[in-house]
Amino acid sequence: MVVTAYYIGGAWNLQSCILRFIYIPAPHSSDRLCAALVKCLMDSNIDTKLSTTTLDNCSTNDVVMDKIKEKLHLSTLLRDGSLLHMRYCTHILNLIVKNGLEVVKDGIEKIQDNVAYWTATPKRKEKFKETAK
Repeated sequence: MVVTAYYIGGAWNLQSCILRFIYIPAPHSSDRLCAALVKCLMDSNIDTKLSTTTLDNCSTNDVVMDKIKEKLHLSTLLRDGSLLHMRYCTHILNLIVKNGLEVVKDGIEKIQDNVAYWTATPKRKEKFKETAK
């Protein structure tokens, strides 16, 4: 797991800093993930300065964030920690694209079959070029 901090610097520029690379042996249970992340936050002395955390959109991470909220002093966080868990939009976008590709799967397979057919031999390629003119 990589823990990266993003913050606004003195000149109001977005800054980022890798806080720690953490090896977490399998199984990646919510207890193990929570313990590692809380330790990193406390060791870095930012456990009371967080505004949000961004994690993949999976049920384990929801449980991890619930456990982290139990360990942190929410009153010291922005909006009492109500914004603490933000889901990672790339993961959500990936799920949307997978769903969309499933919808057009048959059409894509037909196109792939046609491309394979017309490019299988030089004679077919030539015939395709003539037909396409």
